[in-house]
Amino acid sequence: MRIWVDADATPVAIKEIIFRAAERKQVATTLVANQMLRVPVSPFIRAVQVLAGFDVADGYIVEQVLPGDLVVTADIPLAAAAIDKGALALNPRGELYSAANIRESLSMRDFMEGLRSSGVQTGPAAFGQADKQAFARQLDRLLVRL
Repeated sequence: MRIWVDADATPVAIKEIIFRAAERKQVATTLVANQMLRVPVSPFIRAVQVLAGFDVADGYIVEQVLPGDLVVTADIPLAAAAIDKGALALNPRGELYSAANIRESLSMRDFMEGLRSSGVQTGPAAFGQADKQAFARQLDRLLVRL
């Protein structure tokens, strides 16, 4: 199992949780972004910089991910593509996407995008301590199970 992180939009606090878990569980972890990332010196953690562009990092992750891998992303289409390839997908707020719930999440995303395009102000709640804790708990559960 490998952890793939859609690092462009992942909060720093979540990256730090992932770094500690990768070291503790000795799990190969790759952060993918279109900018240079600082990662701890570790045999288990690496960063990949891809070219700038819409969904380039997502495309790289989808190309590399294998069944049983874990993808950390808030990008619902990326999560859906990972699930289609047999991987797991975890939102930085601790929500585990699955084949059972990803289509509903895609529909809700599309609905909210439609509202935004018609001028309605929408957006996620501020990222907080409860989100960090939910993510850490879910990540620990997954790493123990896998």
